Amino acid sequence: MDLHCFWVGICLFFGFSLVALCDKDGFLSLTCGGTADYTDSSSISWIPDSAYITTGNTTSVDYIEGTSSSSVPVRYFPISQGRKCYKLPVTNVSSLVLVRAQFVYKNYDGHRRPPSFSVSLGTAIVSTIDLLKNDPWTEELVWPVDKDMVSFCLHEIAGRGAPVISTLEVRPLPQEAYTSGMEDFPNKSLRKNYRINCGYTNGTLRYPLDPYDRIWDADQSFSPFHTSTEFKTQLSFNFSALKEAPPAAILQTARVLARRDMLTYTFPLDTLADYYIVLYFAGILPVFPSFDILINGAVVQSNYTIRTSEVRTLYFKQRGIMSLNVTLKTISFYPQVNAIEVYEILDVPEEASSTTVSALQVIQQSTGLDLGWQDDPCSPKSWDQIGCEGNIVTSLELPGISLRSISAAIGDLLDLKTLDLHNTSLAGEIQNLGSLTRLEKLNLSFNRLTSFGTELENLVSLQILDLQNNTLQGIVPDSLGELEELHLLNLENNKLQGTLPLSLNRESLEIRTSGNLCLSFSTMSCNDPSSNSSIEAPQVTLFPRKKHTEHSRVAIILGAIGGALLALAIFVFLLVLLHVKKRRTEMTCAARAVEDMRNWNAARVFTYKEIKAATNKFKEVLGRGSFGCVYLGKLSDGKMVAVKVRFDKSQLGADSFINEVRLLSGISHQNLVGLEGFCHEAKQQILVYEYLPGGSLANHLYGPKSKKVSMSWVRRLKIAVDAAKGLDYLHNGNEPRVIHRDVKCSNILLDKEMNAKVCDFGLSKQVMQAEATHVTTIVKGTAGYIDPEYYSTQQLTEKSDVYSFGVVLLELICGREPLSHSGTPDSFNLVLWAKPYLQAGAYEIVDESLQGTFDVESMRKAALVAIKSVERDASQRPTIAEVLAELKEAFSIQLSYLASRDM
Repeated sequence: MDLHCFWVGICLFFGFSLVALCDKDGFLSLTCGGTADYTDSSSISWIPDSAYITTGNTTSVDYIEGTSSSSVPVRYFPISQGRKCYKLPVTNVSSLVLVRAQFVYKNYDGHRRPPSFSVSLGTAIVSTIDLLKNDPWTEELVWPVDKDMVSFCLHEIAGRGAPVISTLEVRPLPQEAYTSGMEDFPNKSLRKNYRINCGYTNGTLRYPLDPYDRIWDADQSFSPFHTSTEFKTQLSFNFSALKEAPPAAILQTARVLARRDMLTYTFPLDTLADYYIVLYFAGILPVFPSFDILINGAVVQSNYTIRTSEVRTLYFKQRGIMSLNVTLKTISFYPQVNAIEVYEILDVPEEASSTTVSALQVIQQSTGLDLGWQDDPCSPKSWDQIGCEGNIVTSLELPGISLRSISAAIGDLLDLKTLDLHNTSLAGEIQNLGSLTRLEKLNLSFNRLTSFGTELENLVSLQILDLQNNTLQGIVPDSLGELEELHLLNLENNKLQGTLPLSLNRESLEIRTSGNLCLSFSTMSCNDPSSNSSIEAPQVTLFPRKKHTEHSRVAIILGAIGGALLALAIFVFLLVLLHVKKRRTEMTCAARAVEDMRNWNAARVFTYKEIKAATNKFKEVLGRGSFGCVYLGKLSDGKMVAVKVRFDKSQLGADSFINEVRLLSGISHQNLVGLEGFCHEAKQQILVYEYLPGGSLANHLYGPKSKKVSMSWVRRLKIAVDAAKGLDYLHNGNEPRVIHRDVKCSNILLDKEMNAKVCDFGLSKQVMQAEATHVTTIVKGTAGYIDPEYYSTQQLTEKSDVYSFGVVLLELICGREPLSHSGTPDSFNLVLWAKPYLQAGAYEIVDESLQGTFDVESMRKAALVAIKSVERDASQRPTIAEVLAELKEAFSIQLSYLASRDM
């Protein structure tokens, strides 16, 4: 929108009663259920809504307003599962928009049952519409946006009919409007209650007089005298301080107190909530009135004075009120007010993490079904099959959907407490679940699983494990006995046999074993050939075993039992002795290994007590990753650090952890996050890294508006060069070579000068042999960044890191995440969407904040190396060293371009 013409228009208005008509850039006006374009009497263009929503039925209603009657289209939504959402594009990201919707019933269905339903914008439920009370009903919201798309959804209320909507409008607002004084209300939006043009009684005022198309209602409910600019027509006003950019017309009139000592506005409110009040004043009188301003009887501004030719705005917040009185109390002359706005302050729930959303999108794609998963999985209401606590996904239930294998993306849902994949055609080994250390209930029953795998032992919070009706073979692994929280293990109807681990024989654990070949705690019973018959085991085996209370046993039976128990006790004693000896050996080896590491002088050894003190008992969480939680810490010498603590109690084996620390201690490069030290004691495996205060690249690209820093093209190239240098060192400058395996924007951290360093080697793989071309491993990584060739072959190479880094380059160029459900389906995947554009040199998809600021040749070089890096065939991708060389050239070209512009 051309704000310049707006300001000129205001000045002219007060001088010559002239109105400037600005353009309508950014306006979106939808006729819901309409079929044709049209232009209204205010020159606003309206279009059908069909391009912005894919659900719902359409009809029309006879609508009478005043003396005129017309047929109005509406869209209604029969009761069904899933969200009914409009996808509303926003032309200026990181801005403020007005969203206005009108809902009309007018008995369109002939049932005379006006519906009630809730509506949401983004992640927030913003209102409940009750067309029994008002028909039509209008809602208007002031909404901060940080993406190029916002969802407006309708949600039915059980038994209250089908949601219905008539019109939907989006209008851009001035950039800093409606934010003054809201610093203590983070993550909020505003719902309009009142917008009054004080002193004006001749109907509403909106576009084109207000170029932002706010609707200002007439001041018809109050009796005091009102005045206008006729008192002084040649005044010169300074509007630079008015962030809301009110139209000149509303400042031309005022409500002025006459013959009384107080002027009071009373505003009924329908909700107990927090409210935001904006008062506008313009010195249109030849006197300087002074007055106190009271809200609900309390003075909020004393001795307030309005001077001639001065315009001012006051902002007030009221917490937890259900009625509102605004009073102007006379001190001298005539108190006045030109306009009043009253808004309810709405909470905007935090979005789920981008990692979680990406993982769920990959899971949905793997099902081959449209599960209706759009926008945020938790807010405003959780998706079907999904359960949330706040903005954290804690439950995933997909029973009866054919999956065939457990997607690696499920392992990215680190906060899951419940996972139900029963009857999903799973086969082979249980895998990709090792990172779910908070999982409490796991149901994999009624599948075709054949092997326990090795990752169940990591599920240290597991309480219920249901594996019934699979084809599990062999013996039950000892590691299940280490799951201390487990209280139900269902192994019914598999092909298991042999001795159950003694560690499962505890009072708190119920084991169900019927329908297997032979499962028992006794080593002798399964050695008996007769035990391998088809005779069923007991339906439920409960431990501890019931105590025998009979005293009429014959002596010979007692003797036999006593002998058997003695033999069993000796056997158990020997097992315990061996276990203790093994643990002592492991502890001795671990202690010796730690002592060896002390002698490296490469990394400091911390005690767990020191870690707790440094992190203030793990008070401030910086983030969560595949390794575990990351906490902010401060060492005794004042140095800030990032402390990574493994989630699981079992963790890595001692040797594996020692090897990992040895590897990290040997890596030192200016573009890799350095290891400060480690802790390895009392079942604790902790790594202490240097702390980078600039946060992650992901935060700067996609984080909350308050945390974003505008990044120029040259800054993005510098970050890319830095990160490529770090990866190049891992691939080519270190021995053994290291494949990162989880390159992504959130693993590129920035220091206070915005220099980049690559972090998180928790998933890294070493290539020990110089001639080795790949490492075969279970697929790990983050959805959207995973090399498709690695995914299909499980053969990890340095080119897998190149693919992931290529995705990062596309993010830097396009300013959008790897996976998104915004826009059309062909744009969901960044790689598939961006490649054809960039190959054709079509740079209109470049992040709009970069448009007009980059050298075309610099962009061409960066784009070309990005699309080469994401080739599906790994052999066609460049090495990271080749990527680095191209990025350095692109960076140099952009620097020269900027220097030439400054000359």
